Formats: sequence, C-alpha cells, structure tokens
Amino acid sequence: MKVISFDKITEMAVSPLQCYEWVSETISHKKTALLPPKISLKPEIPGVFYNTMPAILPHANWAGVKLVTRYPQRAPSLDSQILLYNLKTGENLALLDGNWITTMRTGAVAAHAIKLLAKKDFKEIGIIGLGNTARAALKVLLALYPENNFTIKLKKYKNQHELFIRRFHGYSKIQFEILDTYEEVVCSSDVIISAATVFDHDVCPDEYFKEGVLVVPIHTRGFTNCDLFFDKVYADDIDHVKGFKYFDHFKFFSEITDVVNGITPGREDDRERILAYNIGIAVHDIFFAGKLYEMIGEKCQEISLHAPVEKFWI
Repeated sequence: MKVISFDKITEMAVSPLQCYEWVSETISHKKTALLPPKISLKPEIPGVFYNTMPAILPHANWAGVKLVTRYPQRAPSLDSQILLYNLKTGENLALLDGNWITTMRTGAVAAHAIKLLAKKDFKEIGIIGLGNTARAALKVLLALYPENNFTIKLKKYKNQHELFIRRFHGYSKIQFEILDTYEEVVCSSDVIISAATVFDHDVCPDEYFKEGVLVVPIHTRGFTNCDLFFDKVYADDIDHVKGFKYFDHFKFFSEITDVVNGITPGREDDRERILAYNIGIAVHDIFFAGKLYEMIGEKCQEISLHAPVEKFWI
C-alpha cells in the first residue's frame, strides 16, 4: 500500500482544467457507481463530526472510502483521509491525504455546475465565504473562461476579502467589488457561489434574487427559502438532498448526471432562477484518488500491514 501525502499531491501541480475533466468524467458515469448516503457521526462534543463516505466506481475499477473529521479548535478544523482499492482484486492500493482532493474536486464541481447551468453571458459573480473552496471554484472557473471579463463581488469578512483579492492579483480580466451585506451581493450577481460553512438563517429574502440567477450553495446552507420559489433545483445525488425540509416542494428536480447525459433538461430560459446543490460526492474523491495514484504512486512510500496470507491463522 502506498502512502500519498498532501505534499506529494500538491507537488504535482494538477491544473484546474484537469480537475474539471476528472469531475466531468465522474459525473457522466455517476449512475453506474455505488454510492450510499454518507454516514455522519456526531459525538457529544460541540461542532465535532466524523463523516464516512464509501463509493465504488466500476467504470474506473476503483473503490474506496473517505473519512472527514471536524474539530472546531483544530487549525484547519476539517481533515480527511482516503483509502483506495482495486475493485477487481480488492488490493488496498493507497492511503491518501484527502484535503487537496476534497477542496479541488468541490471547486471543480461548483465550476461544472456554473458552466452547465448559468445563463448566457453571465458576468457578475458573487462569492460568500472566501476560504480554500471558494478559491478553488474561482480558479477552475477562470481556467474554463480565460477570455471572459468578470466582476467578482465579495462579501466582506474580516480581512479574508483582501487575502482573496491578493491571491488572484495576476488575473487581468477580472475586477473585484467589496460589498458589506449579503443583500448587496445577491441582488447584483448572475451567479452566486456560497462557500460559507455556517449560517443560522437564510442569507436574504426572496425579492433579492433576480431573474436568471444561479445559486451554488457548496455547503447547502443559507438558501432554504430558494427551495420554495426557484424554478429548478439540481443536485449531484438525490439521497444527499431528499431529507431537506422543502424537498417535496421543489418545482423541478434533477440530478446533474441526467442533464449531462441528455435525460432531463438543464437551463431552458435565461429568466429561470436555478439552485444547484452540486457540492461534490465520494465518487469524485475516489476518482481523484485513483488518478493521483496512477500519477505518483510509484514515487511514494510503500507500507505493509502484513495481513494474513493463510486461510486459517487462529
């Protein structure tokens, strides 16, 4: 079994467009995958969880499981690891750090939703929550639209908006606006990316969402009012949203994979308000892990758990 560290993964400098291609392939094959809902265990420690996400990808001959933990006092609070297997043989191929994979696949999935579902010639992009995932989403989006001029509207938060602008200072075709309120971001944006992890309530009333807007709530929080009046709702997996309070009130619902494969329609009108809970699922993690194993597995440390090789060993 190979051990593939965060440092080894980041050294590969996988391009944003490559991340988009990996996500696109996985989405197109989603119906062939085995993907149970994640198991979320929450001990009696405030803010702590252990989320376990298994998946099997027959088209790629990989299987695996990701474990994500959250401890609020840890920096960063989220951490994850992935076990990767050869589906045909059951061989445990690798133990990988899951942090880069989780962030970049989530950003690429958000960008995929925008490319698929945003209205034509969108120009105003609002971003709420300015951490690594938002950075990843914008990196992939800018790689997909290298010639487009975008105005990026950032919800002001501590000094994170300043750090965000500094990170993208080399992109000549984008300009930034710093806005003080959620309402200002929402009412002026064609696309809204929300990467904030905590909201105690919805970010703003219905009337601020203009016609044609696409909302991508990466952490599924803050937009439950949109569930009730948006024209269409999409998700990467129905089992991850069917427990939502207003799921039965969606006007229209489809999985993204069905749009990609021509089974259900995507955007049909530039006036449609669309909500995309396209947030990333375990099949993306396992596919990324498999691709990285192919790229760098031979360069990484080998370990053995010395599992028994005889049928009877007691």
